[in-house]
Amino acid sequence: MQLLLAAAAVLSLSLLLPSLTAAHNITRILEKDPDFSTFNHYLTVTQLAPEINRRETITVCAVDNAGMSDLLSKHLTLGAIKNVLSLHVLLDYFDAKKLHQITDGTALAATMFQATGAATGSAGFVNITDLKGGKVGFSPQDNGGDISATFVKSIDAIPYNISVIQISSILPSPEAEAPAPGPSQINITALMSKHGCKIFAETLLANPAEKTFEDNVQSGLTVFCPGDDAMKAFSPKFKNLTAAGKQSLLEYHGIPIYQSIPGLKSSNGVTNTLATDGASKFSFDVKNDGSDVTIATKIVTAKIVNTLVDEQPLAIYQVDKVLKPEELFKGVLPPSPAPAPGPEADAESPKSAKKKHKSPPAPPEAPSDSPADAPDGDVADQSANGAARFNGGGFVSVILSLGFAFLLL
Repeated sequence: MQLLLAAAAVLSLSLLLPSLTAAHNITRILEKDPDFSTFNHYLTVTQLAPEINRRETITVCAVDNAGMSDLLSKHLTLGAIKNVLSLHVLLDYFDAKKLHQITDGTALAATMFQATGAATGSAGFVNITDLKGGKVGFSPQDNGGDISATFVKSIDAIPYNISVIQISSILPSPEAEAPAPGPSQINITALMSKHGCKIFAETLLANPAEKTFEDNVQSGLTVFCPGDDAMKAFSPKFKNLTAAGKQSLLEYHGIPIYQSIPGLKSSNGVTNTLATDGASKFSFDVKNDGSDVTIATKIVTAKIVNTLVDEQPLAIYQVDKVLKPEELFKGVLPPSPAPAPGPEADAESPKSAKKKHKSPPAPPEAPSDSPADAPDGDVADQSANGAARFNGGGFVSVILSLGFAFLLL
């Protein structure tokens, strides 16, 4: 009986593991189907995508490119487009099965438009109605009760976390379509210059990497800028890099997603950067060091010492060292230990002499300026940004040990 109870406990906990590792990225979900490329694009430029990724228990009602063309033909401001699209994000989970099993045939769902506070009264709510013939209709509250769109198909779903469905057309809403200010333009180099990272900002302004940073601000960006003292000390080495190397090094100091300090602390691990491109990994490891957050490459470990900006979609942190990627500084990697010599062959044996090979040369000594704080060993494999990390194997091992201990009682 005790064995069955222990096995049942382990099985129950193992079933919980998928929910603990579940995370969603609306951009990656929609990019699988080119029919939703326009809808996907505007989720990014309006900054709705990162907001969707942070929420749980939601439904995204996507429309295809033809439906988006109808919306764009109205020539709305970018702020108004954001409001309209936020009306298509329901703050509840509705997959195909739930849509066809609505209690009493109708449901009223709050939307992200309502949650922003931009909607007045009930304008940010959407009516969902189970129609005859298996159809499901959608209608904004401020559209006079007329059915505006119908359910087409399910695109993707992570049960009770996010459901992405296609509806037949854009949901019309006079209030959502009213002129509204778009996302504000942010001058990241000016912000860095004012807060102790002037040299890095000026270096960035003089390099094509600056456009890479600017292009990522609206969709989410985190910058790790070295302080002026760190940049002064690194300046001679930076000048010796090629043009491509200089751009890669600068882009290595940014990641294409907004991350607060709590977010960095809870998502330790290998992280891609703006310099990551196919075979060029250009990744680093985010780690916790007590109450501090560190950025570790194979060459150097830097610590976040100051928060310059932390206002979504942008975070800028000052670090105490320039981040050096191994792709550009392989020459300063610590040497691998020389292999242990094998048994000495018998010098008087002619047969042994024929088989004897020269020992491989010892690896060269590391340069004198090789960083002492370079971490040992290889970094872990890359993992997708925004995905939750969980050591499931270790967790299950602990539970199994507890189960067997229970049996011995």
